[in-house]
Amino acid sequence: MRRRLREMDGSDPDDVIVAPDIARSRGLTSTLVFPTGNLAPKGAVIKSTAIDPSVVDADGVYRHIGPAKVFTTERSAIEAIKNGSIEAGDVLVLTGCGPSGTGMEETYQLTSALKYLPFGKRVALVTDARFSGVSAGACIGHVGPEALAGGPIGRLRDGDLIQIEIDRVRLEGTVDFVGRLGAPVTPEEGAAVLAKRTPLADLAPDPDLPDDTRLWAALQSVSGGAWKGVVYDVDKIIEVIEAGKKALALSPQVDA
Repeated sequence: MRRRLREMDGSDPDDVIVAPDIARSRGLTSTLVFPTGNLAPKGAVIKSTAIDPSVVDADGVYRHIGPAKVFTTERSAIEAIKNGSIEAGDVLVLTGCGPSGTGMEETYQLTSALKYLPFGKRVALVTDARFSGVSAGACIGHVGPEALAGGPIGRLRDGDLIQIEIDRVRLEGTVDFVGRLGAPVTPEEGAAVLAKRTPLADLAPDPDLPDDTRLWAALQSVSGGAWKGVVYDVDKIIEVIEAGKKALALSPQVDA
């Protein structure tokens, strides 16, 4: 590869393939941060280098607190952007779009729309769906657990305050529910509030999900969800199936 870079592109391989120590000495950081918090207890991901530098503090930390605008479909979120319902400072929350909801759809339409709004850099996006490599802005995706697996992201309501901190230097971050305007709570208190809430009433899997996608989502869920279930835990899946079979065999038979 180094030879091809020199001969075909005229590039210095040391400017393309950079060892970690050299990258750090040049001020480069990792592209990704994996935040946690009471909204993402099992993890999430953000392409931190795509956050507009003008909204990052001098210490390299992106800090944002804003009211949630909650949607359960990408279509309704896009409509809200188009009709002016999304404003600077908001946190756009797209929930119910993980593996079990929509097969973990790619939400580039949202990030693309926000990118071209004059205030888009001041809007954060949090979702249990996924992003592509071309997404830009403060977009936190792959939130786990997903809403339809009981994740706290499925218990958010419009007006909830969301606090986001992404340290682009130390590669650490959090995304938390911290109460409502005039009634702030700590992240720990926020976790307790969310645990007592019921999920949104309109959370439901897409009725048009194909069977192979539903099966993939179910296997992933048994294996540990969006983060621990990326590689199937075959032994765990078989254990759950066998336990279900035994439970059915032991359950009392009911005459028709």
